[in-house]
Amino acid sequence: MNIEEILDELDDMLEEAWSLPLSGGKCVVDAERMKRCLEDIRLNMPSEIKQAKLIVTDRNDIIQTAEKQSEATLRKAEERARMMIAQEEIVKQAQEKAAEIISQAQASAKELRRASHEFSDSILKQSEETLTQALRSVHETRQAFRAATQKKGVLPSGGEKK
Repeated sequence: MNIEEILDELDDMLEEAWSLPLSGGKCVVDAERMKRCLEDIRLNMPSEIKQAKLIVTDRNDIIQTAEKQSEATLRKAEERARMMIAQEEIVKQAQEKAAEIISQAQASAKELRRASHEFSDSILKQSEETLTQALRSVHETRQAFRAATQKKGVLPSGGEKK
């Protein structure tokens, strides 16, 4: 059950609650059902947080992989350049080719880093928006719940706990 469904169940519970006569709007709700709903909310909220942590870990892995690939490419380019230089009749061509390979490897490494940073930022932004929306929904539902319970006299007005 997702948080939205749990909040709907809490809302239904309030709608189904019995009003106590001569109580100034107080009502009776099923405490066990309320506790189960609250526990379900607690169990469902960390999934988005865990997801954000996994995204950060994935981002770090992507960056490390990109750096390892660029280092391997640079090592291969340097090795290749040394072998070309060893052949005297093509020394000049080897130097030019080595410089080109190194430049391409550096450009490739730079592009890999940029792409991984953009991807990570996009995923983190998406997670942030999802979490913000979920928190906003919980806050609005809580405010509505408090307003409804204060109207019915279940909670003292102004006594908001956080």
